[in-house]
Amino acid sequence: MELKIDGMHCGACVRRVTQALEKTPGVQVESVVIGAAVIGAADAEAALAALRKAGFAARLAP
Repeated sequence: MELKIDGMHCGACVRRVTQALEKTPGVQVESVVIGAAVIGAADAEAALAALRKAGFAARLAP
């Protein structure tokens, strides 16, 4: 699934998002770029919650 992520501006943001997603049980990170991530997850809400906790606004891509 693809996530749209607001508030990412640099490589450090990409690392923070990647780390937050990798620490979330059941989430497999496929790719993270500024503004988006592609993940495999049984529970999308857990991934979105992890990103909110890390300081980013995220939503499922349409």
